[in-house]
Amino acid sequence: MQNDFKYWEKMKDISFELMDIMLNYRQSGHPGGSHSKTQMLLALMFGGKMRYDIRRPEYRFSDRFILAAGHTIPMVDAVLAMIGDAFRLRFTDTGDQRFFIAPEKIVLPEDLLRFRHRGGLPGHAEFGGKTMFLKFNTGPSAHGLPASVGEALALKKAGLSEFKVFAIEGEGALTAGGSHEAKNGAWGYGLGNLYWLVDWNDFGIDDRRTSSVVFGGPDEWFASHGWRVFGTLEGHDWNNIWKVFVDALDHPDELLPTAMYFKTRKGYGYGVYDNKSHGTPIKKNAPLFWEIRKGFMEKYGVEYDGFGKPAPEDREEELKQFKNNIDIALSVLRNDRELVEYITDRLTEIGESLPKAVPTFKLDVNPYKDPDIYDYTRYPEEMFAQPGEKVPNRAALIKWGSYVNAAIGRKYNRPLIIATSADLTESTNLHGFGQGWGDNPGWGWYDRSTNIDGAILPSEITEFMNSGLAAGMVTVNMAENPYEEFNGYWVIMSTYGSFAYLKYGPMRLLSQLAQDCPLKVGKVIWVLGHSGPETAEDSRTHFGVFAPGVSQLFPKGKIINLYPWEHNEVPVVLGEALSKDVPIVALHLTRPPITIPDRKALGIAHYFEAAKGAYLINDFDPARPKQGTVIVRGTSTTANLVSILPEIRKAFNVKIISAISRELFDMQPEHYRMQILPPTDWADSMVITNEALSLMQPWLFSKLNEEYSLSSDWDNNWRTGGTVEEVIEEAHLDPQSIFHGIERFVNDREKRLARLKELGW
Repeated sequence: MQNDFKYWEKMKDISFELMDIMLNYRQSGHPGGSHSKTQMLLALMFGGKMRYDIRRPEYRFSDRFILAAGHTIPMVDAVLAMIGDAFRLRFTDTGDQRFFIAPEKIVLPEDLLRFRHRGGLPGHAEFGGKTMFLKFNTGPSAHGLPASVGEALALKKAGLSEFKVFAIEGEGALTAGGSHEAKNGAWGYGLGNLYWLVDWNDFGIDDRRTSSVVFGGPDEWFASHGWRVFGTLEGHDWNNIWKVFVDALDHPDELLPTAMYFKTRKGYGYGVYDNKSHGTPIKKNAPLFWEIRKGFMEKYGVEYDGFGKPAPEDREEELKQFKNNIDIALSVLRNDRELVEYITDRLTEIGESLPKAVPTFKLDVNPYKDPDIYDYTRYPEEMFAQPGEKVPNRAALIKWGSYVNAAIGRKYNRPLIIATSADLTESTNLHGFGQGWGDNPGWGWYDRSTNIDGAILPSEITEFMNSGLAAGMVTVNMAENPYEEFNGYWVIMSTYGSFAYLKYGPMRLLSQLAQDCPLKVGKVIWVLGHSGPETAEDSRTHFGVFAPGVSQLFPKGKIINLYPWEHNEVPVVLGEALSKDVPIVALHLTRPPITIPDRKALGIAHYFEAAKGAYLINDFDPARPKQGTVIVRGTSTTANLVSILPEIRKAFNVKIISAISRELFDMQPEHYRMQILPPTDWADSMVITNEALSLMQPWLFSKLNEEYSLSSDWDNNWRTGGTVEEVIEEAHLDPQSIFHGIERFVNDREKRLARLKELGW
């Protein structure tokens, strides 16, 4: 391999020039860490230890790379532009299809002109477009590390442990809590196929050393978590860099994850060093910028356009100079056909070494096309509770999980949904995903040695890691045609609704990735368990009145929120939501048992109607004047309203709508939406919710409607704790308070409508 170092050195020099010219022209981006990590990236890409096909970044039987240090994307863009140019040259010279890379799958030199511009190369790492070589969207510190755990686990569970996940990160991100959770998870799941490459340069952004506030080094940081650790204090010396790769990868351990560290200088080869090099390019065409260019020009006999002069004042001339200088830097590659052939032959050789089939692969058949997963009308009768039974809605998740994973999953010899919860598996009712159904045995708990097929992942308090793991797992698409379908693993994760904010970061990145990546991704079911004030005994530190609002912080159509109020609606809304092309389904469940209503006797729509997102609990009596519409959401709120439904019908003529999911409701045909909630009824409405009023915004017509609505935060105070009955009474959501709230709403109707008219409605 030492014979390759001369090529790597030249590629490093060219890459440095490309990224420096790009950043200098754009005056935005992160040069310091990009420079210090370039050598480890080149060794990874060209050393043959990572198996991938640069021409087919979507190929399922290959290793995966995550740029966890997502701000160092200039490094990747520069290296890929050099590779893209080499392949384009080789294909032009030979016409050999082996050297053809579709332009939409690789960065090309001209793409550098659009760095950090709309529609161009993004400012942080993204899995999509021309950077599908990267396998996750990263940028926020440490967010890529839990995702790497999920991706490595997905490969292991699929019988593809021979394929590895590599992630590059800096030591600053290793101080984040998510990195510690990820280190624990990687050891606990026995991910011998996971490799983190750490750029140890002792600086972040602030003007102080990392070591001034963080004890130890990589050996202490990783060995204490059970990882194997290999590294060098000479992170810019090719011999020492390569020795780390050989030591770490030639003798792997199938159960122990591996850390590879490289002691580097932040800003190496840039001219500005340490924290000063982090995120500020040298001023455009400044003397220092040209001074650093001298070494390259003298070494390779080239001279840059405008060398030593200020940047042109004319924008077009400036752009022309930028493009010329990109071409001048690349002339060192283009005039060296030996280097062009090395790049293209080496990467083609690595790509063609990938297998066409893997005997241990478990996912040959795609189970997610099976209608039995989604068609709630075909679910077994025993999945549903009978009228008069007193059960919590969360209990239905146990049954549904058992059925989907055992009854359906056994047809495909694998669990369909992997469950993860932070030591709350039974508390949040995820244990059903490991249980059997009828004659079909369950998959049980995952064990890194004895039960890799297990459906339930054991973990301690790793809320953030579980979310990142879920996001990572569902991006590993092992379908033969990943552009058309997803085959891999779906994930269900849970926590208390009040802790839901701990899950948001990775879900946000997954949502962005799913929107823009041309490859299909799987689904995450995000269980916000024990939501609402019904988690009364745990007091306000635990019950979720406001915190579940993070699940609404997504663009419309990127998530489906589900609020089933009783047991029988849970399987129905899950089946329906999962049938939609939306990557995240947020399921809000509550703790207390409630009596299953006799819907037929009460004249309430069948629970199958919950699949439509909203349905009628009560319609207007056509023989009486209309008195307004009541939109109700939540377990105690709806159960308490239903308990006094006869009294409400006798006293008032109101339409009552059960609001289960605004997203599902908006997907219904217009005739159904107009039947349930036409604009005239919506304008004349109030809402009742067990959570904060602000979380009902999709159902609130106007600020005037808010004045008559009922919610847990009616007085803008946190509720106290106690029994469920005590907290619900304090929240003014007990049956008597609901009745009086509707009474006030009805009695003020004429005044209310007059005010609406004044507002132009």
